[in-house]
Amino acid sequence: MPSHGGGGRKSPSVCFIYIDQGPQKKKLSLDTLVRDVDINAMIKLLLPLVLLCLSLTSCEQSPNDITDLLQAAELGDAKAQSNLGVAYYYGEGVAENTVEAVKWWRQAAEQGYAKAQYNLGELYYYGGVVPEDDAEALKWYGKAAEQGYVNAQFALGVMYDNGEGVPEDDTEAVKWYRKAANQGDASAQHSLGFMYEYGEGVAEDYVEAVKWYCKAADQGYADAQYSLGVMYADGEGVAEDDAAAVKWFQKAAYQGDAMAQFSLGVMYADGEGVVEDYTEAVKWFSKAAEQGYAEAQVNLAVMYSAAGDYVTSYKWLNIAAAQGNERAKKAKGLITEEMAKEQIAEAQKLSREWLAKRSK
Repeated sequence: MPSHGGGGRKSPSVCFIYIDQGPQKKKLSLDTLVRDVDINAMIKLLLPLVLLCLSLTSCEQSPNDITDLLQAAELGDAKAQSNLGVAYYYGEGVAENTVEAVKWWRQAAEQGYAKAQYNLGELYYYGGVVPEDDAEALKWYGKAAEQGYVNAQFALGVMYDNGEGVPEDDTEAVKWYRKAANQGDASAQHSLGFMYEYGEGVAEDYVEAVKWYCKAADQGYADAQYSLGVMYADGEGVAEDDAAAVKWFQKAAYQGDAMAQFSLGVMYADGEGVVEDYTEAVKWFSKAAEQGYAEAQVNLAVMYSAAGDYVTSYKWLNIAAAQGNERAKKAKGLITEEMAKEQIAEAQKLSREWLAKRSK
C-alpha cells in the first residue's frame, strides 16, 4: 500500500480480488460471532465470511470455473474479465501468464470496472509486468478513485502527496486521503492526520490530527498508534499524558514499529509514564536497533557504555555512524579514548558482521 511521507512507495504485496461481492463490510471478530446465538443472525454474519473466502487469492479455480469464466469474459463481462486477469496473474486454474492478466484487466478497465482499473494502476506504479509509468498509474488510479474505490483513492492521494506522475499538490492529496479515510481506510486516516499535524494542504490542526490518528490507531494501524503516542507525549491536540503515550507506543512496538520501540525505550529510560527500568529500556532500544534505527543504536550504545561494555557500545556506534548519524560519530571519538586497540578491533569486527548479515 502507499506509505505517507518521504516519497515512500507502496508495499509490493498487492491484494487482488477474484470475485466482486459488493461493498466491503466491517471485519467481524470471533467475539462478535459467538455472542449472537440466534441461528438466523449467525447465518447473516457468517455468509459474508464464506463469500470472502471465495474471493481470497489462495482459492483455486477448477477447470470448469475457468472455462465458464473465460466464456463470460470473451462475451464482454467486465467482472469475469477482471477475475480472469487475477487467475492468470496468480496461476490459479490456469498457467501463470502476466501478459494475459494485463490483457484481461485492461479489457475490464476500459469498460469502467474499478477493481481492474486499480490493478492496472498497481502494475504501472511498480513496473516489472509492464514498464513503470507513474502517469499511467495515476490515470488508472484516478478512474477507480472517481468510482469510490477506496484503495485507489488512497493511492491517488499518495501520488499527489509525493508528486509522482503529477506535480506535488497537498490540497489534492488531502482531498483523496479524506475520501478514503471517510470509508474507514486506516492508512488514509493516518495520512490525513499527518497532513493536519504538519499543516500540509490544510490548516495546521492538532485536534484534527489526533482525531484521525485515533481512528486509524483503533483499527490497529501501527504508524497511527506511534503518531498518537507522540501527540500524547508532547501534549499536542490532547492533554499531555505520558501513560497514554506509553500505551500507544507499546501497541505499535509490539507490532514491530522501530520508532515506537525506540520511543518506548526512552520512556523506560527516563521513567516517563512508567517506572524507570533500564532493563526494559535496553530491551526496546535493542529491538529498534536490530531493525537498523540509528537513534536507537546510539541510545543502546550509551546504555552499554554506562555498564562498562565498551566493545558492544562501539559496535552500535560504528553501525549508526555508517548511516551518517552525527551523534554516533561524536560518541565514537569519545569512547575510543577509553578502549584498547584490541577492543576497538573486536568492536569493528562485530559491526562488520552485523552489517554483512543485514545486507543479505
